[in-house]
Amino acid sequence: MINKAILVGRLTKDIELRKTSSNISTCSFTLACNRRFTGQGNGPTADFINCVAWRQSADFLSQYASKGSIVGVEGRITTRSYEGQNGKVYVTEVTCDNVQLIGGSKGGSTNTGSNQTFTPSNEPSFEENEINDDFSNTPSLDISSDDLPFY
Repeated sequence: MINKAILVGRLTKDIELRKTSSNISTCSFTLACNRRFTGQGNGPTADFINCVAWRQSADFLSQYASKGSIVGVEGRITTRSYEGQNGKVYVTEVTCDNVQLIGGSKGGSTNTGSNQTFTPSNEPSFEENEINDDFSNTPSLDISSDDLPFY
């Protein structure tokens, strides 16, 4: 089974970092993601998606992101329920595995001009110069246009 969510949107409010009783960082936030197609002439519409980040991802967002920042999120859709004042409350949200700060707020005051990415420390990270994309040792192929079925 596959459960993967990839979102890019603007933060609807500043991040409020909280700590659990065991001192684990967490934050809940909402991303406003524009729809590709608008409604019936009503102008652009957006979906407001609830997300939750834990540990280093939460620390990263609280330090660098603010209301209006463009954030990329990769995670999974999770559901949970709890007993509220008016009965059982069901919650659907995206639990973030990776977060990326893509841009600053609409005014551009926090945009550094470069993307900042956070990947949890237990996953390998590669610098551009560490990846060997040298295809110079690949033998050249002599293919004529007659050999291509779609030419």
